[in-house]
Amino acid sequence: MRLELGRQVRGTDDVVGELADLVVDPIKKRVTHLVVKPRQDYGVTHLVPIEHARPGDGTEIQLDCTVNEVLGMPQVEEFAYLQLDESPTRDPDWDVGVTRVLALPYYEGEGFPSAAGFGGDVGVAYDRVPKGEVEVRRTSNVMSKDGQYVGDVDGFLVDDGDQITHFVLERGHLWGRREVTVPIGSVAKVESDTVTVDLTKDEIGELPSHKIRRWLPFGE
Repeated sequence: MRLELGRQVRGTDDVVGELADLVVDPIKKRVTHLVVKPRQDYGVTHLVPIEHARPGDGTEIQLDCTVNEVLGMPQVEEFAYLQLDESPTRDPDWDVGVTRVLALPYYEGEGFPSAAGFGGDVGVAYDRVPKGEVEVRRTSNVMSKDGQYVGDVDGFLVDDGDQITHFVLERGHLWGRREVTVPIGSVAKVESDTVTVDLTKDEIGELPSHKIRRWLPFGE
């Protein structure tokens, strides 16, 4: 089953929304949850156990539950004002996945200050994921073993046991984007918002790839 980030997600009764992110067990390299963004609830995402996903026709991800059942599942995103060295959550059942700084303290002066110059709180949106797990999104960085940025995560391929067999790397520039399917055995580690492969940038360039053709709907 291909779990492509941004792909439409359909329940048993209607379209739910889209696949926003994936939650992964970094030790077992297994997808545990889908982070689904409903189309009617702007900004609200829900944590859907992977067991509800079913192989579809390749154009969308099929769930075995209704739209309302998805809307009743735990919400992922939280918001807090924090000191720079403060953790968003100390809940024993949850870890912090992807974080986004939404509001910076007022700063008076020339230029943009370093983080060390902040003395007040920072507004942070963060995702809660089950303890010991990590979160990956479409814009998550893929890094080579020699520390070079090589592209972004586009999705994962999983087997019948939800074990990741490959991850899909999207690399290149806007009009020359290419897709590379990387075996999970070549992945050194998976962290929230970052996948590091046990390959150099040149070795990644030697893997088979194909050009991505994604067209925006007319009028967008």
